[in-house]
Amino acid sequence: MENSRIVGFLLVIFLFLVPLFHGALTPKAARTEDGSEAWGYVEVRPKAHMFWWYYRSPYITQDSDKPRPIILWLQGGPGASGVGIGNFEEIGPLDNYLKPRNSTWLRHADLLFVDNPVGTGYSFVEDRKLLVKTDDEAATDLTTLLIEVFNRNESLQKSPLYIVAESYGGKYAVTLGLSALKAIEAGKLKLKLGGIALGDTWISPEDFVFSWGPLLKDVSRIDRNGLKKSNSLAEQIKQQLSAGKFVEATESWRELENVISASSNSVDFYNFLLDAGMDPVSLTDSELSQQIALRRYSSYVNSLRGSTADGDGDLNSLMNGAIKKKLKIIPNNVQWGGQAGLVFTALEGDFMRPRINEVDELLAKGVNITVYNGQVDLICSTKGTEAWVERLKWDGIQTFLSMDRTPLYCNGEKTTKGFTKSYKNLHFYWILGAGHFVPVDQPCVALNMVGSITQSTVASK
Repeated sequence: MENSRIVGFLLVIFLFLVPLFHGALTPKAARTEDGSEAWGYVEVRPKAHMFWWYYRSPYITQDSDKPRPIILWLQGGPGASGVGIGNFEEIGPLDNYLKPRNSTWLRHADLLFVDNPVGTGYSFVEDRKLLVKTDDEAATDLTTLLIEVFNRNESLQKSPLYIVAESYGGKYAVTLGLSALKAIEAGKLKLKLGGIALGDTWISPEDFVFSWGPLLKDVSRIDRNGLKKSNSLAEQIKQQLSAGKFVEATESWRELENVISASSNSVDFYNFLLDAGMDPVSLTDSELSQQIALRRYSSYVNSLRGSTADGDGDLNSLMNGAIKKKLKIIPNNVQWGGQAGLVFTALEGDFMRPRINEVDELLAKGVNITVYNGQVDLICSTKGTEAWVERLKWDGIQTFLSMDRTPLYCNGEKTTKGFTKSYKNLHFYWILGAGHFVPVDQPCVALNMVGSITQSTVASK
């Protein structure tokens, strides 16, 4: 009788303690023996799993008197994988042939890649209803991930986190920035926000669609007939956005891309000097190939076209082959990029929603905001980016706009690689010769820019 009471008591204690420790057991993680890499899953909501991969920079010495900066890279799409594309095709330590990348951003910071939102890359949901439908929902999930990763590691808490985003990732970045600040102020997140960098980002869809026609007409890629059709659809999109008809605006955006493609004989939306399909990074599409005409913006979601052998440069094969084997913790039934198309569809109602107000709010809070743009990008053109920046209500914008730019050079050469200017906590970089994928097209100037953003002076090895 006494034994049964003890067993019953222990059972009650066990049932009480399990929920308390469940949070500590939930993250499924692994690391390399030398501690240079770590990765894992965070269940940001029940049955919604987000994957992250952290690299510790070998270029930053332990005895440095400055804290180690960390860059959180956010890819676009929606549905494009930062763990895959940003990591292996743009800024990670290895390229998609698993060869060392000399221009890796690890030279200036530790790197944290996240497959965001859930359903992207290795991240997955067990129920399609759990896919996010707004940028704010994505920000909430990302904040949950940061709480799980940073609150458990005191050394990470000492490092400033810089959120760097590309393409649609910019909308995630600014909503995350505000969400993270709120969590920090509430004592829920132990993190230092160093700043946010927006690279060729989809912050104001209206400004971008109005830029396409005039820009392409000026560089002889479309004629006056194409310009007329383009401007007409851009005006239609403006009216739909004003009326809050965001899904309809997304449909009109698709129609406009088709018009631009037909009028320009298939210009590449990621580099207007090329024909579609000539930019290797923009070819990251496999399972969605039949939808390219409707979803060019997500055409780099899955993988480079190529053969199926590991290590031949085909990103899809690499991520579902050698990398999945290395990581070990990816569920057998999860295919990298397998839910990417669903991610895009779920966000259709928020895809064309602007996030200029969020940039204004972050600037007003004193957050360092860096905007950088590739000269020959079309989808997120410099012309469109300048338009939304000029519409900021931040109290320093007029002074910023009146300032002159400073030229940028690389490796001691006197060839102009770009321009920059800064005022208070707003910084802008014009990157010459680069398209949508700045780190790929201009790795040297991009790396120098990252050094300035993170205030890193790490010497190259």
